[in-house]
Amino acid sequence: MVTAENEMKPDATEPNQNQFNFTAGDQIYNWAVGKGMKVRGHTLAWHSQQPTWMQNMTGTTLRNAMINHINGVMAHYKGKLYAWDVVNEAFNEDGSRRQSNLQGTGNDWIEVAFKTARAADPNVKLCHNDYNIENATYAKTVAVLNMIKDFKSRGVPIDCVGLQTHFTGGSSLPSNFQTTLQNFANAGVDVALTEVDVTNASTTQYAGLTQACVNVARCVGITVWGVRHSDSWPSNESPLLFDGSGNKKAAYTSVLNVLNSAPTNPTPTPAGTPTPTPAVTSTPNSATTLSINSGGSASGSFTADQYFSGGTAYTNTVDESPIISNVPPAAIFQSERYGAFTYTIPNRTAGSSQTVTLHFDETYVTAAGQRVFNVTINGTTALSSFDI
Repeated sequence: MVTAENEMKPDATEPNQNQFNFTAGDQIYNWAVGKGMKVRGHTLAWHSQQPTWMQNMTGTTLRNAMINHINGVMAHYKGKLYAWDVVNEAFNEDGSRRQSNLQGTGNDWIEVAFKTARAADPNVKLCHNDYNIENATYAKTVAVLNMIKDFKSRGVPIDCVGLQTHFTGGSSLPSNFQTTLQNFANAGVDVALTEVDVTNASTTQYAGLTQACVNVARCVGITVWGVRHSDSWPSNESPLLFDGSGNKKAAYTSVLNVLNSAPTNPTPTPAGTPTPTPAVTSTPNSATTLSINSGGSASGSFTADQYFSGGTAYTNTVDESPIISNVPPAAIFQSERYGAFTYTIPNRTAGSSQTVTLHFDETYVTAAGQRVFNVTINGTTALSSFDI
């Protein structure tokens, strides 16, 4: 998964009011999906890196500008991204709200941002992202957790929380870090470590934060904030997994060892009603066949999941081989992609005859009518109100 460090922030995407620019963001997005990667959107509403025209706005004018910005950016990326950091860094260290121009529009501005985002794209995951919320007892952590609990109790849409996890400047992994992740998960949201870097790439801390995420079912991802340590914002601390020449460091191996020893059976956390497709097969001109294991790894003639945009992958543990026949291999039914998503298959000849085979299996809902969906191919509805 890829997150743009700056190219999807407000100053980059709306440099002039009502004039949006997605050139840089799209360059990253197109590169990522071409490699079979997901993309996280970062960020929609933030006190920093606002375009010049927004910085001196106040009150209703600013509130409307924020809403318009969210709508404009999310419309462009609708159905394409895994998640959006809707609001970034809205709290002070003591747990109070940061006194930004956005906060000046009213204490409900975060709620308004999330409601606007949900209306703009019903299927993307909506996240609050912040730093210094790794310690379960720290005032800022408690404040963000309480906000999430409040939103959940009142039906304000929020799907995830991002912990930036900057352990730089000599800071260390708190002993209750896993408890923090679990507390957020227990509040009903996914958890992601979104901007990870560690002073001198400490193997102990990198392995520890990775293990904590692995141990919490709703911890869905770890993003390192940069690739080579020379690219990092505190480059003098060499905080990343690769050195300035792109060589793997000891910390890389420490992370990999934890991941390789981890189970691969996360709990599904659908946003809205998921639509699963375990496998897609496309046969161009009755010749070269491409088979994709949606949401999963390579299996038999099926490649790992690729060429998709949108949706969420999920792996299940049900062994369905005894009841599935004539569909090789049965392992493809142990993964899926759900939500609103599109597969764009490359290297097809325009105007040629194509055969598309979809293999479906329902692994989540338990009765007819609980999941009904359409399938569209090249703009034409191929399946309407389909119920597995």
